[in-house]
Amino acid sequence: MEKKSNWQEFKAILDQYGITKLYHFTDRSNLESIIKEGGLYSWMDCDKKGIKITKPGGEALSRSLDYRHNLQEYVRVSFTTQHPMMYVAMQEGRISNPVILEIDPEVIYWKSSKYADSNATRNDVCVGEGLDAFKKIHFNSVKARTHFDLTDEEKPYFQAEILVKNFIPLECIKNITNFGIPIPSMPKVLQSKIPYTAQITRNTPTAFIFLIDQSVSMRRTTSLNGETMSLAEAVARIVNHQINELVLRCVKMGDTRHYYDIAVIGYGEKAYSGWQGELEGRDFVSPEELKNHPYTKIVTRRETRTRKGLQIKEVEQVQWVSARHNGSWTHVHKAFEKAKTLLGSWLAEHHEHDCYPPTIINVTDGVFNGTTRENLIQQANELKAMFTNDGNILLWNIHITPDRLEQILLPISKEELKADKYSELLYDMSSLLPERYNRPISDLRGDNTNERHVAMATNTDLSTLIQLMDIGTPTNISQKQ
Repeated sequence: MEKKSNWQEFKAILDQYGITKLYHFTDRSNLESIIKEGGLYSWMDCDKKGIKITKPGGEALSRSLDYRHNLQEYVRVSFTTQHPMMYVAMQEGRISNPVILEIDPEVIYWKSSKYADSNATRNDVCVGEGLDAFKKIHFNSVKARTHFDLTDEEKPYFQAEILVKNFIPLECIKNITNFGIPIPSMPKVLQSKIPYTAQITRNTPTAFIFLIDQSVSMRRTTSLNGETMSLAEAVARIVNHQINELVLRCVKMGDTRHYYDIAVIGYGEKAYSGWQGELEGRDFVSPEELKNHPYTKIVTRRETRTRKGLQIKEVEQVQWVSARHNGSWTHVHKAFEKAKTLLGSWLAEHHEHDCYPPTIINVTDGVFNGTTRENLIQQANELKAMFTNDGNILLWNIHITPDRLEQILLPISKEELKADKYSELLYDMSSLLPERYNRPISDLRGDNTNERHVAMATNTDLSTLIQLMDIGTPTNISQKQ
């Protein structure tokens, strides 16, 4: 591609600010088309070539704005992985499994490229093809972690854009090979990879994070398998049981294999490691560490299937997490922040591997406080936007109650929520599950649909919580590893 005659002056600015990548967000379902067609086209070029965009990031209004500003033939790329419009597209349901494509900054130097100091369709934007327009970009602002870190005056400049005429070829998408889809020598020939199908092995593990509400309301009384206890105690027992199940899946031929990394985050006023005993203060731990370092053991009752049917029997159960219910705050936003930090490190360590995406299961009994609804949804979307080669992180939000209320389980649309504001919040915070979860969900709900479900539930009783935990912890461990 022909470069601008003074392209080295553009490069000097990038070097000055340490900018080595540009970014373009899209839905994972669009990757097949991008690879098949050999790169990223503007939406107008897609229309001209008859390329169907499975999940377009923009809507009719954005297209009309592009027309107004004569931008319909440009691919728009940014300086940030945390683009506000990506979260708007997630919130509005246009994309559900976002991926961030890393674009070679070489596109900046191309002769036909343009530069916008903010969203290119703003009325007050500065757009141009020359060095003067490029210099008007607020480079300190575009390097902020998120636009929330900026003043109101600077926030618009976080969305500065590079406008690339017509097409960005595959060779300029630096991480296009990181999504598990083979890149053939002839782009028209494609071997598609279905997301959420990676086998869990020691070389390609997955991760689980359990978020547990430990605020004062969790001291309310409930019953589990005929025993009276606090909600906190019941949830602790269910989480401990699920962790033990995960550990047992890793035991083969006397060897405890590292198929999973597991973390527990408790939250009330603060967010903290939920492990007790020798693992106290740790974040992710391995199945072997869990097997070798139990906190304690208790005798509890459990529903067991026998030849005479389901019976309640006393069994010994390993404990790593203990019940806690103190403080009047339910700061799930702090738990989300801690989970994002843990997963950021985990994903960086496994970014070259075809790993089944990590799963976050949040269990709470009440309304969150200490932040706004908008901030909670933003944080949840930031978690859902994290991904491995195999798919996006799966975020579950499960509300439990000791009261006998109508349950809403894994809905396929907001219509099932009957305009309940709390349920709608959980819905907006939760992941759209892949179809591989449909069969056990159908068994739980007693229906049969091919629609995808949202990973949330409200008014859940404890027996249903146990079933949801089973559904949310995939078992596709490779039998060869």
